[in-house]
Amino acid sequence: MATNESVSIFSSASLAVEYVDSLLPENPLQEPFKNAWNYMLDNYTKFQIATWGSLIVHEALYFLFCLPGFLFQFIPFMKKYKIQKDKPETWENQWKCFKVLLFNHFCIQLPLICGTYYFTECFNIPYDWQRMPRWYMLLARCFGCAVIEDTWHYFLHRLLHHKKIYKYIHKIHHEFQAPFGMEAEYAHPLETLILGTGFFIGIVLLCDHVVLLWAWVTIRLLETIDVHSGYDIPLNPLNLIPFYAGSRHHDFHHMNFIGNYASTFTWWDRIFGTDSQFIAYTEKMKKVEKKD
Repeated sequence: MATNESVSIFSSASLAVEYVDSLLPENPLQEPFKNAWNYMLDNYTKFQIATWGSLIVHEALYFLFCLPGFLFQFIPFMKKYKIQKDKPETWENQWKCFKVLLFNHFCIQLPLICGTYYFTECFNIPYDWQRMPRWYMLLARCFGCAVIEDTWHYFLHRLLHHKKIYKYIHKIHHEFQAPFGMEAEYAHPLETLILGTGFFIGIVLLCDHVVLLWAWVTIRLLETIDVHSGYDIPLNPLNLIPFYAGSRHHDFHHMNFIGNYASTFTWWDRIFGTDSQFIAYTEKMKKVEKKD
């Protein structure tokens, strides 16, 4: 009975979204995107698309999303938005981070990306334009992936902070007390595998088209680079997402090495009380700002 009611609610919600979508003006980018997608399918093999295409998407988006935060350090106006103002970025730290990133991306992540093609073949994941899901279904599945990844990240991240194993693995990621965007994937190879597993669980459970792989990696990179940026930018559209953690939430974790273990949302930290110190600190800073 409950299952039937859930299905009915989901169907009604889906129909409502479809109706709203029918009222929206035609997306002017849809036709160029369709042409580009079909060109890709006509000129490259599935293996090339799933492997080298995924690598290019990851590398291009990672450093593109890092670029604003990198440029902020040269813009005096942006310094007032830096969370830890007493800890500016240094060329030495950024260069060290970049070298570790290259190793992780090409020696750890690339072999994993090479398995993408075999995953799509094993589960008959389509590539064609005709079966590409509508934007709202794609967004819904990406949200599902984010919830799954956030849950995995909270519990495994918290485990990595256990005093018996912290210094062997996760301590590397905390080398920079004041985070910057490029540091998002600066980690021990084992941590890359352990926490990265959460990214793939959602894909295994929810993927119905290869475009979801790229959509989900886009959203995940945008989120993790944002929370590691070290800047709290006004009118950040990501802050409009309900329960979104944001840069201040994760910056506190780097500053104090405790609490705020979730990657994207705040609910697990709230449920288990691991954000109590952050809440107290936030209230204290608000009182200080009022006095000033």
